Amino acid sequence: MKNVVTIVLPAYNASEYLSETINSVLSQTFPDFELLVIDDGSTDNTTDIVRDFCQRDSRMRLISQKNQGVSVARNTGIKMAQGEFIAFIDSDDLWMPNKLAMHVQHLRANPNLGLSYARVEFMTFDGKPTGKYSNPRLVNISAKDLYEENAAVTPSNAVISRTALEQVGGFDGELSGAADAELFLRVKCHGWQVEGIDQVLVLYRTSLGGMSSQLYKMEEDWNLLSQKAQVYAPELIKHDYKQARAMLLRYLARRTLRLELSSELGIKFMNRALKSEWTLIFKEPRRTILTAVAVYGKFFISSMRGSNS
Repeated sequence: MKNVVTIVLPAYNASEYLSETINSVLSQTFPDFELLVIDDGSTDNTTDIVRDFCQRDSRMRLISQKNQGVSVARNTGIKMAQGEFIAFIDSDDLWMPNKLAMHVQHLRANPNLGLSYARVEFMTFDGKPTGKYSNPRLVNISAKDLYEENAAVTPSNAVISRTALEQVGGFDGELSGAADAELFLRVKCHGWQVEGIDQVLVLYRTSLGGMSSQLYKMEEDWNLLSQKAQVYAPELIKHDYKQARAMLLRYLARRTLRLELSSELGIKFMNRALKSEWTLIFKEPRRTILTAVAVYGKFFISSMRGSNS
């Protein structure tokens, strides 16, 4: 193998933030990597940007294919990877300079570790910090933990053992937003350890706006993930489906607040969460009560304003 790490970057009409993303990769303190940019049928100047970088840094390669979706693009990169470990980054996210160094050290310290991730800092779509961070479980990760919540948040946060990927396969092309969560769950269900690093190593660009259809698509994707997991983790789905579904619906209710969607939509998701598993109030009181107060509070304030106008 020529490189320790292969980085797979899928790009589709990604010109707006692509240069910034690539620069964050090329600025890594750990230099022994190859960067494969998979152009998924872009019609803008994405390929021109990548070719310019390729001329300046021999660690980069451009692979072009017709548009087939992000999961297929990532799988193209996996097939062409030469590295011992495989990392992923989306075309609008950013890495901290020590990201690869930390993950390589983490993975090499434990041969049974299949997936390494870290904490994430959220930024606005125009790159401004939000002051909000992911706070996932980092050690003693079970399949139940990964089914209930995507600890890595984004594929840009994941570095996976090549051996693990060869055993479990790549991303499921039928999934879109939940493809990373399903792959991470599959890694764990095949006997690999999954652990996180207690440092912020990724800056994750959040959506510019939101539509209710996006949230319903996320729910649809999660339902398909559950169907996929039924094949290799039937006992997990049998025992944990209701609670995991409630946690997803609670998350979607919280997303209506972040995306400034209607208070009625937030109420619908929160009501369905409690209907799916009302004991979530006792199992996870802080998150559940805070989300409920925020969602119902917004609805109450909106109703009061409407009656006073």
